[in-house]
Amino acid sequence: MVLVVAGAELFFDGLLAAATRLGVSAFALTVVVSGFELENLAAGIAAALHGLPDAAAGTFLGGTTFLALAVGGLAALAAPIRVALPWRALLWVAVSALPLLAFGLDGALGRLEGGVLVLWSALVLWRIVRAGRGFVSEEPERPRFGLLRVIAGLGVLTVGGELLGEAIRRTTSSLGISEALLGNTAVAAAVEAEEVARVVTPARRGRGELALANILGTIPHFCAFNAGVIALVRPLTLSSETTSLHLPVAAAAPALLAAVVGLRHGLGRVEGAALVAVYAAYVVAAIVVA
Repeated sequence: MVLVVAGAELFFDGLLAAATRLGVSAFALTVVVSGFELENLAAGIAAALHGLPDAAAGTFLGGTTFLALAVGGLAALAAPIRVALPWRALLWVAVSALPLLAFGLDGALGRLEGGVLVLWSALVLWRIVRAGRGFVSEEPERPRFGLLRVIAGLGVLTVGGELLGEAIRRTTSSLGISEALLGNTAVAAAVEAEEVARVVTPARRGRGELALANILGTIPHFCAFNAGVIALVRPLTLSSETTSLHLPVAAAAPALLAAVVGLRHGLGRVEGAALVAVYAAYVVAAIVVA
């Protein structure tokens, strides 16, 4: 897990160095680039290639749920986020997981569905960026050695993803733990734990739109782009445990977050505590179902 996260950070820094040269707004850049969570994608591909479809699905389903509920809630508890985001941007986030829900309810995600999800992710991200184009801010700092960071990050990600996939396979086989439970809770939370810091930092600096942009941009990446890419690499057959609990919750969580942010003009500590409570209830339900 350490290798996966470290590799993703290296790659992200390099990607940021290249993206800032385009002169896009900080909000748009955060939505598009910060959501490109390669550690999540690498973990999902590794699990799929090791014959663990429910664990692979857990990386983007559990990741979406963790982001919308746990990350948003914990960040708001640490630093309340107050900002009025455009309803159009929130609406696109709310519906971002609906195609995944429709495709996955029959227990399978094939390559055709994967291709559609990748295209859907591009549409959703473009619409979010368009809706938030009014947020103008200073250009982010440009990291040095961008290309070198990209290459190094990809190398570390490859090694880390392979190790993680093998570790998941051994853990589920030796301890008898449900791969769906492991992928949707422990793996998703461990891979995405650093997201809390990414949200809290701009919130404490009074940049609520950038704090929420980290979450709003990452959700479509997970439930559309990552899901689609993993299905393109290897089609997934999902168990009833995944289709009956993890998939519907992952589709509902972004809608709940968008509704709270829109109605409350951000996330305060009360809203944060409520989101964390909902996530805790989900984890309990996941353990019971498993």
